[in-house]
Amino acid sequence: METQDNDQVRTQVRAAYAKVAKGADGCSVGCCGTTGSGSLAMGYTAADLASVPEGSDLGLGCGNPQAIAALRSGETVLDLGSGAGSDCFLAASRVGSTGRVIGVDMTPEMVTKARNNARRVSAANVEFRLGEIEHLPVPDESVDVIISNCVINLSPDKRAVFREAIRVLKPGGRIAISDVVATHAIPKEVAENVEALTGCIAGAAPVGEIRAMLTEAGFDGIKVEARRDSGAIIAQCLPGAETFLASALIEGKKRGGAACCEPSCCT
Repeated sequence: METQDNDQVRTQVRAAYAKVAKGADGCSVGCCGTTGSGSLAMGYTAADLASVPEGSDLGLGCGNPQAIAALRSGETVLDLGSGAGSDCFLAASRVGSTGRVIGVDMTPEMVTKARNNARRVSAANVEFRLGEIEHLPVPDESVDVIISNCVINLSPDKRAVFREAIRVLKPGGRIAISDVVATHAIPKEVAENVEALTGCIAGAAPVGEIRAMLTEAGFDGIKVEARRDSGAIIAQCLPGAETFLASALIEGKKRGGAACCEPSCCT
């Protein structure tokens, strides 16, 4: 029954984001329709937005994982729920021609849109793969950094997401995630609402549960920091939800790996 229920959730989410990819009017997903100014409010700069292909910024996030990822030249980056690709293109510019960026998304329309964006700008070090973040189409220990922006809350099996993250990360690899977390109990009428689910509201987990899931998966150096200034971002997804939700920055590292002397490794 749980597998069937999880598949139903994924079907609902996939259908909602397919409409976004196609540019459907009346979208109620996440922060849909807040491209540009909405992404600025999440922490991206005007220079960031000007540097990505037109149409790749859909304004669907809740923060800026790039701000904590500390990406370095030559690294391999994986973006969970890559959408139209804006975070992938930003990451590609930071890891350079010797680095590599992989975006994974379960919505075929989004993957097609992202691939078209990559072709238009000849992004040779970026690729997009169709797949679920609970079952990543990525080899073991092949990724240095995992980023994600307001996607893991959509997963009906968050433990599987973090287990997969540990599997594909190299020893010493890290996650840098922006996501929605529950700071208080989510009202029942919201928790059972389909639009609230696909809008990154109903699926948010409490901070303590996220910490526990990361620990259980095998992460060290865990940080889950709810942003006190994120009320406006949450309110544009669902007015009133800012009273029980917040945008959070989530970090963790996989055990092992060689010692690093760069400051960004030791924060």
